[in-house]
Amino acid sequence: MRKFHIAIGVTDIEKSIEDYSIRLGDNPSIHIEGEYALFRTASINMSIRKVENTTTGVRHIGWEDDGATGFSEDKDCNGLIWEIFNKKAQEDEISRLWKIPLTK
Repeated sequence: MRKFHIAIGVTDIEKSIEDYSIRLGDNPSIHIEGEYALFRTASINMSIRKVENTTTGVRHIGWEDDGATGFSEDKDCNGLIWEIFNKKAQEDEISRLWKIPLTK
């Protein structure tokens, strides 16, 4: 199965979690306090990450794809980063960035 992925830079993670939980009708499946949250719903994979005010907005887009063999990214003709990954590859990346275990 493929789910559209969007990564958004926000200035306040906790406030954004409250807002997006209502908008998406679900709580985040991964929450790193003050830093990051990942929402995995039936239709979308959406992450939010704390950034400075000047870098808020879309960080990158792509696909969570069960058929992906790992994690890859490239840029489209407009310079926008597109990622393709499976669930485990995304969780491994989160574990690496924040040095926390997510997968076994």
